[in-house]
Amino acid sequence: MEAFLVAFAIFAIFAFIVLLMLSLRTISQGYVGVVTMFGKYRRVVFPGLNFLLPGIERVSRVVSVQHRSFEIAFQAITIDQANVYFKAMLLFSVLDQREETIVNVTFKFIDEASFLQTLTRSVEGAVRSFVATKRQAEVLALRGEIVESVKHHMDNTLEGWGYHLIDLQMNDIVFDTPVMESMAKVVAAQNLLAAAENEGNALLVRKTKQAEAEGNAIRIAAEADRVAQQLRGKGISLFREEAARGMSLAAREMKEAGLSSSLILFQMWTEALKHVAENGRGNVMMLDGSTTGMERTLQQLLALQASGGLADSPARPKAE
Repeated sequence: MEAFLVAFAIFAIFAFIVLLMLSLRTISQGYVGVVTMFGKYRRVVFPGLNFLLPGIERVSRVVSVQHRSFEIAFQAITIDQANVYFKAMLLFSVLDQREETIVNVTFKFIDEASFLQTLTRSVEGAVRSFVATKRQAEVLALRGEIVESVKHHMDNTLEGWGYHLIDLQMNDIVFDTPVMESMAKVVAAQNLLAAAENEGNALLVRKTKQAEAEGNAIRIAAEADRVAQQLRGKGISLFREEAARGMSLAAREMKEAGLSSSLILFQMWTEALKHVAENGRGNVMMLDGSTTGMERTLQQLLALQASGGLADSPARPKAE
């Protein structure tokens, strides 16, 4: 009898351990478990260790609440009958961890493959509807508008399924080869035209600046020459004034000394000859060095003095 009780106690402990192990279920982080009882939805269990009624409740499905992504490739036609080939990346996730959302994710589709197929076809249809209203030249510039249109079209539908479209990346937008070649030629022609215009503008600016610089140089040179001429004229005028004043003073002193002022004229004449001989560029200078020639020159200088050309200079001091 005692042996039977011991065996029964051991069996009871073993059965309890087995039932306890069957009633515990661990849900990993990033997932939510859906519990059913006899095939009917019962409740939602969250990450960590959860207790289930052994033999009655079971976790029928584990739903990931993490972000998921996959790529799709499809074709669309523009309003001007050009084929456009898209490669896009979809980033989506479960809307939230509320019980209602998890129930929609679990029971709206028979399996996840059906959901992914529906999502893919829905995105392709939204893109095709948008592209069908645009011309081929507009499609490349409307990448952002395509994404916004698809998200606007899909948000309400996905929320009803318990999902949220986080992002849609249009990685590649390609046309048929002849279309791409023609577009490349158009872009090349536009670049050449822009380069020619820029080169012409640069040449015009360079020529304009060069002309302005030359004009400024000529104006500065002319101004400098004008100032130089003025200074040169003032210098000559001062020289003549001082020369006339000196001659007048010398003539007066010689007159007071009882000497003839014609000696001054003769000295000026000889100094002029000396200056010409020293600074002249010619190799030969013909002069009349005879007594008659010197006398005739002296008479001409005296006649010039008598006419007032030399001695009666404006700078000559008045006789006291």
